[in-house]
Amino acid sequence: MKQFFTILIALFFMGNVFSQVNSFNDEELQCAHLNKYKSQSVFEPNYNWQSDLLFDYDVTFYFLDISVTPLSTYVEGNASIHANAIATIDTFAFELIEEQAIDDIFVNGIQYTNYVREGNNILVPVAEIQDGESFIAQIYYHGQPPSGGFFSGVSHATSGWENKQVTWTLSEPFAAKDWFPVKQDLEDKADSVWVFLTTSSENIAGSQGLLTNTVDLGDGNTRYEWKSSYPIDYYLISFAVADYQEYNVYAHPEEMDGDSILVQNFIYDAEGALNYYKGGIDNTPEMIELYSDLYILYPFHDEKYGHCLTELGGGMEHQTMTTIGGFGFGLVAHELGHMWFGDNVTCATWSDIWINEGFATYSNYLAEEYIHGWGSGQSFITSKQNSAMSSSGSIYIPEDEVYPGNEWRIFNGQLSYNKGASIIHTLRHEIQDDDLFYEVLGTFQTDFTDSTATGEDFKNTAEEVTGMDFDQFFDQWYYGTGYPRFNIEWWYDTDLKELHITSTQTTTTPGTPLFDMLLDINLILYDGTDSTITIHQTDNVNTFVFPMDVDVFSVFEIDPDNWTMEYVDGISVIVEETTSPAYFTIGPNPAFDYLNVFFLNQTTGERSIIISDISGRTVLKQTNINQVQRVDVSGFSKGVYTIIASDGGQEVVKKFVK
Repeated sequence: MKQFFTILIALFFMGNVFSQVNSFNDEELQCAHLNKYKSQSVFEPNYNWQSDLLFDYDVTFYFLDISVTPLSTYVEGNASIHANAIATIDTFAFELIEEQAIDDIFVNGIQYTNYVREGNNILVPVAEIQDGESFIAQIYYHGQPPSGGFFSGVSHATSGWENKQVTWTLSEPFAAKDWFPVKQDLEDKADSVWVFLTTSSENIAGSQGLLTNTVDLGDGNTRYEWKSSYPIDYYLISFAVADYQEYNVYAHPEEMDGDSILVQNFIYDAEGALNYYKGGIDNTPEMIELYSDLYILYPFHDEKYGHCLTELGGGMEHQTMTTIGGFGFGLVAHELGHMWFGDNVTCATWSDIWINEGFATYSNYLAEEYIHGWGSGQSFITSKQNSAMSSSGSIYIPEDEVYPGNEWRIFNGQLSYNKGASIIHTLRHEIQDDDLFYEVLGTFQTDFTDSTATGEDFKNTAEEVTGMDFDQFFDQWYYGTGYPRFNIEWWYDTDLKELHITSTQTTTTPGTPLFDMLLDINLILYDGTDSTITIHQTDNVNTFVFPMDVDVFSVFEIDPDNWTMEYVDGISVIVEETTSPAYFTIGPNPAFDYLNVFFLNQTTGERSIIISDISGRTVLKQTNINQVQRVDVSGFSKGVYTIIASDGGQEVVKKFVK
């Protein structure tokens, strides 16, 4: 009988989590419209606009002219929605919460008082508007929306800087209706937006675009007139108001050939505040220049980038003017990354929030890698990978999980952010060419600029640019769940100078039984050097043979540069090769509910396995088993077990932990 000796090197990765929003006024209205609304359920946009709405329209321009205060969430004024009818419509529809009282509604200059208001949904019967015809709706309103929770449309707080009061908006994902009349449809970006903000003259009110005018109204109030000419999604429209001071810096992307981008910042006008935040703010230009080089030129370069400091616990990537709670390197890098991924190219559905959050988180990684160095980047990405592996969910969010009250599923830090960033890093490794990888990102930005995209759209772009097929990649990493676990066995043939590796992969969830992937393995050689080889795992068990110029001393480390997410159960060196039909590998190890037994050599004879506990007591015996056997160990006590496989003449022995 041949004897086989193994040295088990157990590698266990600790899972560190790294931390990151009716009344009816006349009988004619009831008869003409009410039954249609009720019977066809054509207006129930509780979390998103209904694509089959009978009276849909395409928004071209929002104009908000409102009064705001840092002392409360109260908003008063009017909003104009410029749009084109989609098909012929006789009803104008929008959303606005009940706390906002409607004073007047005008459509094409005609006042309409007979409207239906059911909760947050407003339906206005109007003179018929033909397909493709433009119209303007103007709504006068006032009210104080509730403040509380991360996803409140408007929030108010007191800062620790001389008790400065501040009010700010955060409309993502469903809360724009808290503070202005709106069509909440991700795929309907307005072509441009104006936001005029009137407030007490001791304050400054910030918003997106350019501050085109500051008007002293002569009554102790000032109007700040912000205008943006770039397409914008509804939830990226914003304001923040406080007793601010202004501090500006400039970025100089290489592509602008000496021209600059304004980085406009509003910080509390309190002693010491600017000095406290200045260092973090001053990092922004270098990041803009970096992302402009790696992706495309900063998408809103004709206007600005900026920050409004608030008491928000984190940041919100309002287009060209991030609302932010501080200026830590990672937070600034993440929110700035959104200007490309989230603002220029926006997720087409909330199920595809990866387009926003996964890429913004990876932008943070790239800032660490390119600005702080490779080691800093490694620390960042491993923390995200470990966090992602602590959750068994998918990055893609099923449609039935997208609804108000379930916002934290959309913005799940482990999945949308950390796993989202981790699979982009893995994709970069799969492509095996950084220039090509960045070409994918740049092409995606160019092709979908000023528009929306899904995860499938990104996959298609990656395939077109690289010529590779990423169906399996997205099935396992984007739509799939869990992550792979590896057990590596190897031996070195000194005569033929060949390294033999058997890689056994199991997975943490049955929903994704295999991760087809590249995996790097670091070797220590007898001449004192090291070398990295790459295997392509295509099945649960793969064997590989690598010719070597220098003898191999040790298979030292799996995935040394942290390109992929995996758990390594162990690395075993086999002193002598075996061709026995009894030769097998196992996984996962440690096992929890099950243990997979993989026989590498096919046989037509009898084959058996015996599992014994540490005292030598047999706890399971099976004969005539298949080449792949799933053994139920859920009833086993915790401890170390021995598994012996026999083909009637030879035996192979391994250990596993339950």
